[in-house]
Amino acid sequence: MKRFRLQDSDHAFVREVESSEFIGGFRGCFTCGTCTAGCPVHRVNKDYDPRKIVRMLALGFREELLTGDMIWLCSDCYTCQENCPMDIKITDLINHLKNLAAGEENVPLGVSTQGKLLNEQGKIYPIDEFDNKKRTKVGLPVLPEMAEEAKRLLKQRLSGV
Repeated sequence: MKRFRLQDSDHAFVREVESSEFIGGFRGCFTCGTCTAGCPVHRVNKDYDPRKIVRMLALGFREELLTGDMIWLCSDCYTCQENCPMDIKITDLINHLKNLAAGEENVPLGVSTQGKLLNEQGKIYPIDEFDNKKRTKVGLPVLPEMAEEAKRLLKQRLSGV
């Protein structure tokens, strides 16, 4: 288990995140573990721990949070947030951390690949002739290789039109 040094904490980072009305208040976490106990990702990967993410944030471990893989494991199911007795916006905090990491180009390869596919094809799973043959065999309709409407809407949204 990696050890963290309090001397390495970034108090400005804590104040910056805490200043947000929407996601502030995370220092109120008393580490009861309700978030982790209900987390479906934690059930399959014991290294993933929403409680640890909140504590690392409260202690100012900016570098570890924004360059590591832990925040990217969150499935956005909101179970932790909905069950938190202190009403801490855990999922929203994690999504904010993901946005900060992405802004610094600290995105795992799988996530960046999905973003590229979404931009190029309008979907994150490329459909090819092989997929459509399998679909036809079981009586499902053929799918287009590109999701042109999704690409158009994404481009429109990104351009602010």
